[in-house]
Amino acid sequence: MTSIKRAIGISFSLFGIWLLQACSVSYSFTGTNINYDIIKTFSVDNFFNDSGGGPANMEQLFTESLKDFYQRNTQLELIRNNGDLQFSGAITRYTINPQATVTTTDPNLPDRAGQMRLSITVEVEYVNTVKEDENLKRSFSFFKDYDPRSTSILQVESVLIEEIFESIIQDIFAATVANW
Repeated sequence: MTSIKRAIGISFSLFGIWLLQACSVSYSFTGTNINYDIIKTFSVDNFFNDSGGGPANMEQLFTESLKDFYQRNTQLELIRNNGDLQFSGAITRYTINPQATVTTTDPNLPDRAGQMRLSITVEVEYVNTVKEDENLKRSFSFFKDYDPRSTSILQVESVLIEEIFESIIQDIFAATVANW
């Protein structure tokens, strides 16, 4: 009985190996749909801060983060101008708004914000010089909340901005070159 089970196990293993060799599927860890034989470069214009808010270096941080993300997750070469894929745009919204109020039991104290939300919107123009039907101009937004009772915006602003930019850049990546 043991030899029969062993023979069946070996047969299934051999069949599995054969199946893996017979069926060839190509996967990318980043999920890109870039044909690197045709598309070889990308360029990123400096993004502008048209929001009227945020730290002075915010647009530079976004521009550099976008470049870094595409360099890490594609085989494309970053060039100064006129890449096969081109990115440009602006940060169009930077707002901090209360999300939840905390009511006090003391009638002499006003209600306070228990949660604040930092929201950022970036408008991106993406030009694919090889496949022009993939061009897009779209806004990408994300937000992060923080508790103003335990921290101030100055203490968490840089971390929140980095986290928001990371999410926005992932959305841009998915909308432009990923199969998602």
